[in-house]
Amino acid sequence: MAEHNDLGKLGEELAVEFLEKNGYSIIETNWTFQKAEIDIIAKKDNILAVVEVKTRSSIDFGLPQDFVKPKKIQLLVKAINEYVISNDLDVEVRFDIIALHREGKGFKMEHLEDAFYYF
Repeated sequence: MAEHNDLGKLGEELAVEFLEKNGYSIIETNWTFQKAEIDIIAKKDNILAVVEVKTRSSIDFGLPQDFVKPKKIQLLVKAINEYVISNDLDVEVRFDIIALHREGKGFKMEHLEDAFYYF
């Protein structure tokens, strides 16, 4: 597996640990619908958090969250709409980003709640 794939997988594992420590229940990881993949679907209270995880080895070329592009947002919205309908859920949906980048021997993590909106 390529190094960037390993880095992304590690970032997702760290994000799951973080969410669980902060009271979220992990419902799905790497859930796919058509061309979309949702990294993490988590629930806390009556909120379904759709979490996009972005991990970078450095921030030399920008912050990790800057790499969530409009096309990706459109795919996430379409996918979670299908997920909510097919599972007959009555929840509030929120789109979050967990951004990680290497800092020394560890990672710096930022949880951006309500990171983007959809229409």
